[in-house]
Amino acid sequence: MISIIYSDKFLLHKTSDNHPERPERLRAIIEALGQQTDNLLLHWVEPTSRDLRKYLNRFHSSKYIQKVEDMANNGGGNFYEDTFVSPDSFNVALLAVSAWMDGINLTLKTGYPSFALVRPPGHHALQNTGMGFCLFANAAIAAHYALEQPDVERVAILDWDVHHGNGTQELVENNPHIALCSIHQSPFFPFTGREEERGAYDNVLNIRVKQGNSIKEYKPIFEERVIPFLLDFQPNLLIVSAGYDANEADSLGWVKLQPEDYGILTKLCLGITRKIIFGLEGGYELNSLAQSVIQTIKACVSSCSPWD
Repeated sequence: MISIIYSDKFLLHKTSDNHPERPERLRAIIEALGQQTDNLLLHWVEPTSRDLRKYLNRFHSSKYIQKVEDMANNGGGNFYEDTFVSPDSFNVALLAVSAWMDGINLTLKTGYPSFALVRPPGHHALQNTGMGFCLFANAAIAAHYALEQPDVERVAILDWDVHHGNGTQELVENNPHIALCSIHQSPFFPFTGREEERGAYDNVLNIRVKQGNSIKEYKPIFEERVIPFLLDFQPNLLIVSAGYDANEADSLGWVKLQPEDYGILTKLCLGITRKIIFGLEGGYELNSLAQSVIQTIKACVSSCSPWD
C-alpha cells in the first residue's frame, strides 16, 4: 500500500500569471492518477495541520519566517522575481512541510513508500531566504525530523530534480547522520553543487550531468555512483526530492529523460530500501510531470507487494 499525502489546500498557493510553478501541476497529477485503470494500491492521506512556527526556527531564521508570514498577511509579495508569496502561501507552505513529515511517519509505520504531493517545493529554500519557487526546505526538514523518530540513526536524501538542491545541501551538509546525493544539470540554476563539495563528513555527493543527457547516461550513473554511495551510508530510510523537470518535454531544463525513465530510477532506489519518502519538487510540463509521477508510483506498487 503506497501512501499519497495530498490536500486541495496546496492549490491555494498562488504565483503570477504564466508562472511555471502553478496549481495546475497538482491538478494534472491528480487527474492522471484518477484515469488509471490499473489496480494501484494507493492510500490517500490528508496532511496533518501542525503549528510549525517554532519548529522551523531550527532551520530557517526567525526573521525570514516572520517575513514570509507578514508578506502573506499583507496580501502577498515575492522573493526575487520568481518566488511568490500569496495570501495563503504561508499556511500552505507550513502544510507542505507537515505533509513531508506525515510521509516519514507513514513509511516508518508501514515499511512502504509514501509520496507527498505538495507545493510549494522546497529544495532551493535557504536558511535566510526563499528562492527558486521554494519557501521552506521541505526535504531537509523532513530528514532532521526523521532522525528524531525511534530507531532512525541515518537518513539519506536523493535529489533527482534537474536543478541542484542548494537549500537542502546548506541545511544537511554538516550533519553526519544525513547523506545527500544530488544529480543535476550543470552549469545551470542555481549554479551550485560542485562535485568538490563533499560535506563536513564526506556525506555529500554532487553529480553534474550535461545538457542533452538521457537515461543512457543516467542509468549507469545511478548504478555506478548514486546507488553505491547511498548503500555505503546504510540509511534507515531514503528521502527523494522528486523533481521531474529533467524530462525532455520540460522547458526549464535541457536533459532528455522520459516519463518511463523515472520508473527505472525508482526501481533502482527500491533496491536500497522500501522505506522511501518521495516529495514533489520541480516538473512543469503538465503531461510529462503527471506521467512521470505515475511511473514512480507504479514502480513502487509493483516492487512492494504486501506478500514480499
